[in-house]
Amino acid sequence: MANMGSRKHLKRYKAPKSWPIHPKEKTWTVKPAAGPHAIEDSLSLMVVVRDVLKIADNSREAKTIINSGDILIDGKVKKDYKYPVGLMDIITIPKNETSYRVLLDNKNRLTLLKINNNDADEKLSKIVNKTTIKGGKIQYNLHDGRNLLTDGDYKVGDVLSLKLSEQEVQNSFKLEEGATVLVTGGKHTGEIGKISEIIISKTSNPNTVIIENNKKENFLTLKDYAFVIGGEKPVIDLLEVNQ
Repeated sequence: MANMGSRKHLKRYKAPKSWPIHPKEKTWTVKPAAGPHAIEDSLSLMVVVRDVLKIADNSREAKTIINSGDILIDGKVKKDYKYPVGLMDIITIPKNETSYRVLLDNKNRLTLLKINNNDADEKLSKIVNKTTIKGGKIQYNLHDGRNLLTDGDYKVGDVLSLKLSEQEVQNSFKLEEGATVLVTGGKHTGEIGKISEIIISKTSNPNTVIIENNKKENFLTLKDYAFVIGGEKPVIDLLEVNQ
């Protein structure tokens, strides 16, 4: 077998740094399948069940749990153990009456934050681009692979709060000065703060933002790394993530 593994598997020590798994515990891990999130930005459902939530001792037990339909992602049953689970996805286990939101910690690792079941129907999705389709309607393409047609007037970088059960926009948050954001890339990954300035480049260099964290410290990061999680206050509780 090749060093990088098959299309289903990957040697742990070659896994992306965003995967919260120990490289020496086992030789192989399971690659996420192609889907709404890129491989380096997601975990396979197998890894979530077996290695992160630890509700299965081995891959056989994990597959049994997944195949039984006991795991929901964004309110829908997923039975593919390779299904990619990524940032802001909502994981629900009805039998255990538990729900989790996928986030990033300050070590650039995907992590799960337990949430109130009443919040499991709300998901934040970032607009990564938009296109005009037949009839002049605007289609918003979101970071989790969703394509959404809505009457709202939003810009790339804005974040939509979706009611999963109805697949409708219930709120929106603009990428603007004063917005509360989660940094999703670079050396400040996992930090939370408010945008104090947006710097639009007049060259081919990417646009950047200056963010003030809760220690009143300012830092610069790429505008694309800013994931809006609210206006003056965040709409999701992230205090436990980096403790």
